[in-house]
Amino acid sequence: MRFHELKVKKQKNKKRIGRGGKRGTYSGRGQKGQKSRAGRRIRPAERDIIIRLPKLRGFKNKPNKKPKTIKITDLINKVKLFNIKDEINLMTLKQLNLVSNNYKGDVKIVGGRKEIEILPLVINGLKVSNQLKTKIIQAGGKVI
Repeated sequence: MRFHELKVKKQKNKKRIGRGGKRGTYSGRGQKGQKSRAGRRIRPAERDIIIRLPKLRGFKNKPNKKPKTIKITDLINKVKLFNIKDEINLMTLKQLNLVSNNYKGDVKIVGGRKEIEILPLVINGLKVSNQLKTKIIQAGGKVI
């Protein structure tokens, strides 16, 4: 076989449906409906499901900025009950079941509305309200 003997392979034209001629009135498409129209495109079922889902706006992984608050009355009751003498920190609060074991955020100790006897507590690594801080220091405790 030589170069001048090569022939170009002819591509067969795709049959164009719906243009009259030998295929009849409906040209193999049936009667009416979306499937008989030119340029038809059926939307996939997944698209319908996606459209029906509610659009939830906003950023969902916001950290909890407010610290968990614990009343001083609850803390003093637990300290008296379990007779704790060492400093109070996050681990101590977890042992006293005032905070859940898997809690990792900030904790703030706040004073209740009742006037109570405040023990000389040593509080380490926890936030304390200003009024309560002065009361603890007056009672002989420390806030570190």
